[in-house]
Amino acid sequence: MNESYVTLSIKNSVGYIEFFHPNRNSMPSDILIKLKETIEEAGNNKSINVIVMQSGGDRTFCAGASFNEVMAVKNTEEGKAFFSGFANVINAMRTCPKIIIGRVQGKTVGGGVGLAAATDYCLANNFASIRLSELSIGIGPFVIEPAVTRKIGLSAMSQMTIDAETFFSAEWAKTKGLYSELFATTEELDEAVKTLAEKLSTYNPEALTRMKSVFWEGTEHWDTLLTQRAEITGALVLSDFTKNTLKRFR
Repeated sequence: MNESYVTLSIKNSVGYIEFFHPNRNSMPSDILIKLKETIEEAGNNKSINVIVMQSGGDRTFCAGASFNEVMAVKNTEEGKAFFSGFANVINAMRTCPKIIIGRVQGKTVGGGVGLAAATDYCLANNFASIRLSELSIGIGPFVIEPAVTRKIGLSAMSQMTIDAETFFSAEWAKTKGLYSELFATTEELDEAVKTLAEKLSTYNPEALTRMKSVFWEGTEHWDTLLTQRAEITGALVLSDFTKNTLKRFR
């Protein structure tokens, strides 16, 4: 697979949203825009009762923001626009009327941790370690922080943020509440995701929607908050410290 994509397929009233990028599922602006639109499309599709969020490939769920695009940011407007990509996807997941099940089949970094945290119920395999590397390059996980803190708590979020060069194990993530269950193989993970999603799809859709709104009570200000956080990150990425750090990765 050499071409990036976002797809939506429907089976047994379950909408499977899959994203892919050949560079470890890192997320450029066009993929983030398409992912947001696809979540909204699935949320409005009456033939879908439950959504599964997954990525293609078998080694990495999501490597976060596209590093090439981060390095190409030239001004604060571009920076805010780019980092608003993850903000818009998280807000689309938050406001989507359908329950979203996450399927994490490998390592996830930065914004990818935010996507996992923004699902309503997340399953993973034992290889799904997580890292928030932003501070190590001079920015910070500002945009995804509300979603991650909401799911694993401020203490665990702070630990990951400060220990920015460490991958925390899938088992650690499960004990903190990011993952609900872990599986030894991807095949077992896929079977569990399918079983759960199809079972939920037989439940009362209205009850699921109302329960979803309860899960996300108190987050109504995130439309503004995450945009403000994107602006902070967009400015930091232009700092001399971050520019010099990024040059080492060219």
